[in-house]
Amino acid sequence: MEKRKLGAAGLEVSALGLGCMGLSHAYGPATEEKEAIALIHAAVEQGITFFDTAEVYGPFTNEMLVGKALAPFRDEVVIATKFGFNIDNDGKMNGLNSRPKHIREVVEASLKRLKTGVIDLLYQHRVDPDVPMEDVAGTVKELIWEGKVKHFGLSEAGAQSIRRAHAVQPVTALQSEYSLWWREPEAEIMPLLEELGIGFVPFSPLGKGFLTGAIDDKTTFDKTDFRNSVPRFSPEARKANQSLVDLLGKLAVDKKVTPAQIALAWLLAQKPWIAPIPGTTKLHRLQENNQSVTVSLTADDLADVESVLARVDVQGARYPEHLQKMVGR
Repeated sequence: MEKRKLGAAGLEVSALGLGCMGLSHAYGPATEEKEAIALIHAAVEQGITFFDTAEVYGPFTNEMLVGKALAPFRDEVVIATKFGFNIDNDGKMNGLNSRPKHIREVVEASLKRLKTGVIDLLYQHRVDPDVPMEDVAGTVKELIWEGKVKHFGLSEAGAQSIRRAHAVQPVTALQSEYSLWWREPEAEIMPLLEELGIGFVPFSPLGKGFLTGAIDDKTTFDKTDFRNSVPRFSPEARKANQSLVDLLGKLAVDKKVTPAQIALAWLLAQKPWIAPIPGTTKLHRLQENNQSVTVSLTADDLADVESVLARVDVQGARYPEHLQKMVGR
């Protein structure tokens, strides 16, 4: 597995990380602990050194899983987690909270769940409009001084918030959605990241599974799967968007790879400071994803992909309305 550096801070990670959320949260029932630990261990064996979690995944159970699974390899890996939500006693998210006192409380709890003395990369999960970004960045700066955090990150933040945060405490990485079917960051965010020397960590690089070709308009999801509430995953939208996967499939056949590998290789080819974090619960998908780092896309290949994308008008919003309001601020 090749290594990459996230921005000017030089945080070195594997070119592909592992998004661990789906092992505990959002995509149906949680994976049995033994199987989940085996998958994380397989990721380490295959060269992945970058693991992503958050307190709200579960909530709390994903951090506990990641901490337990990575304890034997702690000095060899980079663990990223997040703060920014209120979580009720019944485990439900109840609005945003990035007040300094709350950030500190979350960090102390996360350190315990992750079984570690320091968080390698701490993201603000979503920008909190009720707390000045200077206060958020200043609190993380203090936590870095105290040795509890190594690097500061933002997730789904807008350009103004990124600039304000970076002026107080250099931002190492931005984590936001970016893939062949969500390219909005290219317009304003990616040029800003390049200007400021900030790395980019795309989540949902496989379109929440759609770009693998394993989902069509007849696919049904578990009742607890959040894709049931995502407009882009309505049966009508999936049927309309199938043309993108079909065209990618043709390119994949020509390259003797899979559509997922084309999608990940395309992301890796965009910038050297991009490190996507595909998630999976399946060992064979983990191996398939990791093999994408060996897929070399030529200039002609990339032009072919652009030609494909130009012929597809992706249908459906990427979030339900209440979640869409939290991004890009």
